[in-house]
Amino acid sequence: MTAVPVVIVGAGPTGLTAATLLAQYGVECLILERWDSIYPQPRAVALDDEVHRILARLGLGGEFAAISRPHLGLRLLDRDMRVLAEFRRDVASGRHGYPQGSMFDQPELEAILRGNLARYDSATLRGNAEVTALIQDGGGVRVEFTDTATGAPGSVHAAYVLGCDGANSLTRSSIGASMRDLGFTQRWLVIDVATEADLDQWEGVHQLSDPARAGTYMRIGETRYRWEFQLRPGETADDYRDPARLHPLISPWTGTLPVAELAIIRTAEYTFRAQLADRWRDRRVFLLGDAAHLTPPFIGQGMCAGLRDAMNLAWKLAGVLDGTLAETVLDTYEIERGHHAHAMIKLARFIGTAMTAGGELGNLIRRAVAPRLHLVPGLKKLATDSQTPPLRRSELVTRPRLRRNLAGRLCPNAIIDSDLRFDDVAAGRFAIVTSVEPSAAQRAELTRQGAVVVSAAPGSELHRWLRRGHAQAAIVRPDGTVLAAARQLASLIEPSRCSG
Repeated sequence: MTAVPVVIVGAGPTGLTAATLLAQYGVECLILERWDSIYPQPRAVALDDEVHRILARLGLGGEFAAISRPHLGLRLLDRDMRVLAEFRRDVASGRHGYPQGSMFDQPELEAILRGNLARYDSATLRGNAEVTALIQDGGGVRVEFTDTATGAPGSVHAAYVLGCDGANSLTRSSIGASMRDLGFTQRWLVIDVATEADLDQWEGVHQLSDPARAGTYMRIGETRYRWEFQLRPGETADDYRDPARLHPLISPWTGTLPVAELAIIRTAEYTFRAQLADRWRDRRVFLLGDAAHLTPPFIGQGMCAGLRDAMNLAWKLAGVLDGTLAETVLDTYEIERGHHAHAMIKLARFIGTAMTAGGELGNLIRRAVAPRLHLVPGLKKLATDSQTPPLRRSELVTRPRLRRNLAGRLCPNAIIDSDLRFDDVAAGRFAIVTSVEPSAAQRAELTRQGAVVVSAAPGSELHRWLRRGHAQAAIVRPDGTVLAAARQLASLIEPSRCSG
């Protein structure tokens, strides 16, 4: 039987990201995907600058920028299309060097992910391979699959398996995990349209807060647009396949543009859910992406969460496989990502409820409150800032129990020198960011541990970041997360501290 260190089930954005990150560390992996090519319909359409940063780590920062559009933020509209509130984002460059929000077409993203993965000899993508069983033994996992083109059975033995196989995950059921409902279920109509005409709309996300039918509009490409409308009881997507029936829904944005100039790419029904797997791991099998969590789309974090899963786990798994990290570090994956994903799901659920619930009373409240939201201290920053919550305490996040510091947060991908940013210098290794010059002995110890020293020069972005965190130095993990921060550099430089 063929053996490979890692098998990845599913070649969506999460699986492709995990495979590429592992390949960058020299880890051989096999991706098994039941379809023979990219799924042609767009699903995810938005990501933030933290995830754009992950794509840049894969070597796709520029390619993604070429296929995406920065979006301006969020507008809240009433049923008469009047603007109730507007929250603008920085479309130039956030703390990580990329627009705080970007829109894209998922098939295009998957195409560049696949093209990039092909650069690595250590990663193999096999299509038409439907995984049918995962059987764990003392030394790993036997993965059984069927060639969907020929019907021929196959199997491979893996040291570890990453289940990136979506909401109906076989990997999840194979480890006896189940989805825990977090109390949000809504049926929505999703409409994707292509047109050469410019709709001449504000290029952010439009949220229609209409008690009769909540809706969302966004431009996702040069010629691509998306609408989402909440379905009423008894309605289905089939009711809107006829363009004449569909047009009244989207006409507030298309105006007098003839239906003939709109190419309907898709009308589909989606059930927006808030769910979290009750466990993400069984020994050598891990869940990532939609297999582990489902997030309502109101803050554009569904796909983002999967790429964060991959970024969190890949470097730890690579370290365990090459012997530089103890296997216990894999316990931190669910501790860190489970809490973070839960926090983002709760935020999406809250935003969705606030925008769509309450009927006429809710509508009256929104009309009264929304225009005054900008007066609430800190709310505009909360609504536009792409920064997500810090990771929970773990073996790899050493944060004081009685106070918060930089530990668990992402280090900014700040400019270090000329065109170099933090990630260019750290290059997927542990780094010490310090506002003081290490002594010769300290540098020798850091070099022995394999850590990169990044100087936070006075007045620099990193220097200001350390000062805001009341720290002189911070240890930054290969995924950009702060492991620990301290008021004195010396207290961070301990044997094995930067090597796991």
